[in-house]
Amino acid sequence: MARRSTEEVGMNMTPMIDIVFQLIIFFVVTTDLDRQVFNEAILLAFSPNGPSIEKRDPRTVTIEVDTKGRIYIAHRPIDKDMLTNLLRQARLSGGQTTPVQIRGDQNAKHESVRNVMQSCGKAGLYRISFVATKEKAAPRKP
Repeated sequence: MARRSTEEVGMNMTPMIDIVFQLIIFFVVTTDLDRQVFNEAILLAFSPNGPSIEKRDPRTVTIEVDTKGRIYIAHRPIDKDMLTNLLRQARLSGGQTTPVQIRGDQNAKHESVRNVMQSCGKAGLYRISFVATKEKAAPRKP
């Protein structure tokens, strides 16, 4: 007569749980990094009828212009000449179709935004778009 084992055969779930936790950590970190890239002090213009961005090109260069006309990339202040050089490097590595997004504060002077556009032109980049919001921003607190 064959002996039956009282021990149940089961699947070891430890590796699967480890992978799930690693995925959760990955998504939390990347989501937080995306928020840290943009300056939250910049109030974007209101454009309820503008197109929504469905897919973001990984080559996209995002440039921010604050109310005082200062230029930033990833929270780092840069001047016009440095911006032109960075954009030239982006064109050399990503091609002439590298997209540029300008996040200008709604109270920034047109001259400041125009300077960024001129730097793009000098660098040979022509795919320029402006970032706006579809919802009205809350008024700033002094």
